[in-house]
Amino acid sequence: MKLKELESILQDCKVFEQPKIQFEQYPTTPHLAARMLYTADTVYDDVENKAVGDFGCGCGILSIAANILGAGYSIGFDIDSDAIQISQENCEAFEVEMDFINTDLSEAKLDEFRGKLDTIIMNPPFGTKSNKGIDMVLLKKAVEVAGTAVYSLHKTSTRDHIEKKAKEWGVTFEVVAELK
Repeated sequence: MKLKELESILQDCKVFEQPKIQFEQYPTTPHLAARMLYTADTVYDDVENKAVGDFGCGCGILSIAANILGAGYSIGFDIDSDAIQISQENCEAFEVEMDFINTDLSEAKLDEFRGKLDTIIMNPPFGTKSNKGIDMVLLKKAVEVAGTAVYSLHKTSTRDHIEKKAKEWGVTFEVVAELK
């Protein structure tokens, strides 16, 4: 599948009608979702036939992209049951199968998923409205669970901090793409 084709398909994803600001529910654009997952798949081989977890799945656009690209299994985690409902509706519309868990990832015990999820994808809340540092809490959880790779969207201004934390956590860190 070509990148532009994936982006075009993702245009049909339903998004939040009334986003909940306390959860920083800003939709990931089809453009960004397509590029993120296409790169993870074609450059790093971290999607096709892999078990993919979507932390803070929201409306499910990242997971939908992963499924379209051939993920072997996918599961979405979100604190908001309304977001999961939208994700489920999107899965039905795109005819993809996916599991969901309604949980607060910052407090969730995820031991049962260690070694079972190859790749974690996420566009975490940045903690700009409340919960300062929540993006790093979720990133650490993702690193602890992912068997192979974590793909996460972050503000450029936090790059040095993320690199420092990655070293502390004993994992490699790479900027895969930067949006201008």
